[in-house]
Amino acid sequence: MTDMSSAMSTTPAFPMERAAECPFDPPAELARLRDSDRIVQAACPAGIDAWVVTRYEDVRTMLKDPRFSSHKAPSSHATPGVDLTKEVSPGSLLQLDGEAHAKLRRAVIAEFTVRRIEQMRPYIQRIIDEHIDAMLAGPKPVDLWTEFALPIPSLVICELLGVPYEDRHEFHEWSAVLMAIDNDPGTRFATYGRLQQYMAELFEGKAAEPGEDLISRLIVRGRESGEPLPIPILVDIATTLLIAGHETTANQIALSTIALLQHPEQVDRLRAEPSLAPSAVEEMLRYISLVQWGLLRHATEDIDLGNEKIRAGDWVVASLAAGNRDDRFFDDPETIDLGRTTNRHLAFGFGIHQCLGQQLARVELQEAFVRLFTRIPTLRLAVGLEELEFKHNTLVYGVRKLPVTWET
Repeated sequence: MTDMSSAMSTTPAFPMERAAECPFDPPAELARLRDSDRIVQAACPAGIDAWVVTRYEDVRTMLKDPRFSSHKAPSSHATPGVDLTKEVSPGSLLQLDGEAHAKLRRAVIAEFTVRRIEQMRPYIQRIIDEHIDAMLAGPKPVDLWTEFALPIPSLVICELLGVPYEDRHEFHEWSAVLMAIDNDPGTRFATYGRLQQYMAELFEGKAAEPGEDLISRLIVRGRESGEPLPIPILVDIATTLLIAGHETTANQIALSTIALLQHPEQVDRLRAEPSLAPSAVEEMLRYISLVQWGLLRHATEDIDLGNEKIRAGDWVVASLAAGNRDDRFFDDPETIDLGRTTNRHLAFGFGIHQCLGQQLARVELQEAFVRLFTRIPTLRLAVGLEELEFKHNTLVYGVRKLPVTWET
């Protein structure tokens, strides 16, 4: 067993960028570390040194072990100027552990069951078809990011939370500021404050007159149980769901479309067999891995991980992207296989903090893939792959514009 406090080596400092010629692959350094079986320490812009975990089994082990705590963990170790001493909000789904986290999750989880999300499928199908209709009726080329990938999950999460969709441009701007790692801390703090103020005013109105949305249901259930959730906690929950609910799915739609267009045989397979949609979604989630630099935790006690010993207080990063390409677990992981049958990927994380909205994302992606490629069978990029601008400076990987066209 190696004592990591005395056997430290360093990787290049975070953030690591993906190679321009391989935009869907994890950074080469992460793949090298995974294949070498090493857990090493990296210097991070957040002002910490963190051990980088890259093997699939080690990532799962770390994320399910409660001794690796998310308490006070910043949203990314790649973000400069993070205040690690700041107290955690009592409404933070991402930075709480134990019973405090479990209580919040129990309050929300009923809204994201498979049954409830399936009830939303007709609505999701309708708005996807409406956006495809609009694209087909308009001029070409079309920016698939602004006309399809971004508005669909935005509409869905606004509908779910009861957030007016006409305000989407503001929260898109706020979200972009909060997702970028190179914005100064003051700008990020002020933007987060504006978003929270917007939410607080909106939810005060819902407290007075509850509607049919998720937040209204949380307010009513809290009153009926005698344990109402205060507005600040509702604001924290909704802010997390709003940002995560549209940023991740929108970028997954866009990036998956690009990747699949580079593999037309896979698109033909999906078009010929739409029942492959569920496995196709799981495969694209595995292959792309949106969370760029991994999930951050700190050890609350000395812990053996793999062949190493991590000391209490050490920060550790779980690289989802590296784990999802681990050939010890996935057969031929560098290849897209929409019919892959064994696919316990890490795209939604693992353990107690696994993504709440994963069922919603799955339904959105299934319907987007099938409807887009079926209704526009000649869809193609309107520019070369090398001309696309990818988001290398954001917490969630993506593309800034996606010009596409098709034959008429």
